[in-house]
Amino acid sequence: MAKIIVIGSGFAGLSAAACLAKQGHEVTVLEKNASLGGRARMFEVDGFKFDMGPSWYWMPDVFESYYQLFGKTTADFYDLKRLDPSYNVVWHDETHWHIPSGEDAVAALFESHEKGAGKQLKKFLSQAKYKYDVGIKELVYKPGQSLTEFLDIRLLLGLFKMDVLSNMASHIRKFFRNEKLIELTEFPVLFLGATPQNTPALYSLMNYADMSLGTWYPMGGMHEIVKAMVNIAEAEGVKFITNEEVVSFEYNKKNISKVKTKNNIYEADIIVAAADYHHVEQKLIDSQYQQYNQDYWEKRDLAPSSIIFYLGIDKKLKKLLHHNLFFDADFTLHADEIYTNPAWPTNPLFYVCCPSKTDDTVAPEGKENIFILIPTAPGLIDDDAVLEKYYTMVMERLETYCGEEIRTHVIYKKPFAARDFVSDYHSFKGNAYGLANTLKQTAILKPSMKSNKLENLYYTGQLTVPGPGVPPSIISGQVIAQLIEEALKK
Repeated sequence: MAKIIVIGSGFAGLSAAACLAKQGHEVTVLEKNASLGGRARMFEVDGFKFDMGPSWYWMPDVFESYYQLFGKTTADFYDLKRLDPSYNVVWHDETHWHIPSGEDAVAALFESHEKGAGKQLKKFLSQAKYKYDVGIKELVYKPGQSLTEFLDIRLLLGLFKMDVLSNMASHIRKFFRNEKLIELTEFPVLFLGATPQNTPALYSLMNYADMSLGTWYPMGGMHEIVKAMVNIAEAEGVKFITNEEVVSFEYNKKNISKVKTKNNIYEADIIVAAADYHHVEQKLIDSQYQQYNQDYWEKRDLAPSSIIFYLGIDKKLKKLLHHNLFFDADFTLHADEIYTNPAWPTNPLFYVCCPSKTDDTVAPEGKENIFILIPTAPGLIDDDAVLEKYYTMVMERLETYCGEEIRTHVIYKKPFAARDFVSDYHSFKGNAYGLANTLKQTAILKPSMKSNKLENLYYTGQLTVPGPGVPPSIISGQVIAQLIEEALKK
């Protein structure tokens, strides 16, 4: 039995902690903030319950598979509801589409806008299913430590079917001509932190997750997942300590012997860093033990940062669904200002989540819970004036779409932006999602899960394998637990 310290209680940290405890180890999780969950924290004010981060529940099979490791099912923890329509898309010509639930219904929608597109979507999703079955059920469970991990006959034979070397933009255009259908099909890869032109076509597996597996919601909010994972971990014997920020380490030759926080010192046999990889490596570890220099990190392609507004509205809003994507501006320009020539966006696309449309427990009766997110380039310096400028910009467009006044009905408002990602999570350049899933940052080309300078230091989470997103983070925790178990057996 090893004494293991996990730094950070986001999805990867919770997953790793529970899996390691299940293997028989003594596991303690140190969390810098007052509550557990990392970016998936929740706060309550004036009867509103706000999920602070993730709001999309995709790939329900990944969650179910995780719970089953501990003899549980999703239904043991929360009521999971499939949304229908899945989401709403607002277009630049002032039209909007309600994207239906189910592959056949989505195919009918495609067919109504482009002759033959329904059949083409079925073909596209059939290929995407293959990628999902191989990618999510096999590839993402590999720790990315060596090329030999991928010397699997099925993976080698399926290399071309996986479309690893082509990009999403060109792949999608082989199937569809209608620009709205193309934008709709490109949308899921934005979760991966790069433009469709720079994202491998392998990730059309996200379209399968979207259109075939569906968009879901855990009643009570996304924080119910955190509560479920904490419940599992505690049942396995994991100890959680909040308000305990790690500030440095002590070393014994090529090992970390002690973890120092602002308040205490903890001895450990193994350390799992589920906090921001860059912060741990560049700020906490002595320079002689750092495996990457600052220049390496500066050259990484990061997922976007975000400006977020949590709003409590004192009335119901008629035209919003649970999920609303505002594609009513120039996507190419906004993408350029995020990824290519970083700058504050001229006229950004944005996303509005209104969970009170589905769940009456997240807002007082007759009121609405709103979460607005604007993707921005990482590394920009924000201030109150910048945030207010974008608040006014998106609220004007939201009011135009809804056809009613909203700002005068805002009774609670809390902004959250790059500076908050840095202060709350030590997020590198204030990124919201981790490392972009570009071809040059896939699998073994990501920052390593295992330190090559310290024998007992491991990393998990969105800046390492397999990448950004809630399901990948949960898988990342499982992968690191397995990697540690194999190392201990040796």
